Amino acid sequence: MNTKTKPSGGNATTIKKIFSRQTTVWIDIAANPQSVWQVLTDAEQYPSWNSTIVELKGQIALGERIELRSKLAPNRTFKLRVKEFSPPTTLAWGDALGTRVYSLATNATGGTRFTMTEKIGGPIFPLFARLIPPFDDAFNQFAADLKSAVEKQA
Repeated sequence: MNTKTKPSGGNATTIKKIFSRQTTVWIDIAANPQSVWQVLTDAEQYPSWNSTIVELKGQIALGERIELRSKLAPNRTFKLRVKEFSPPTTLAWGDALGTRVYSLATNATGGTRFTMTEKIGGPIFPLFARLIPPFDDAFNQFAADLKSAVEKQA
């Protein structure tokens, strides 16, 4: 088991277990949660600010289906469903193997604490776990890109 216990802002941590893997990153953004939410839920604009995304198609809204291609696997299209959409605090999307949750909360300075967590796994996870690249660098970049995009607009 690889566990890092004291994450700091902008540094992803991954917890590996036999049947799952969970990666989390958080970062403070100098803008209110509504401003972060607007950037986070505008699917069409993702490639313009997010250097980890090749393409994001669809509408980010509860129950909607989106198609995502990431730089980690640019030749694969992930077909995901928006599982939770609670403006401006929680967004979650995923498929049968995993869910990514975005959480926004007002921090001590009046800005936003952005947290992104993805848990993947299941009974057959050990059979393909070694084929899934680590998410840490991509999560760090996603958080930094979101912070930069939102703060430029503020």
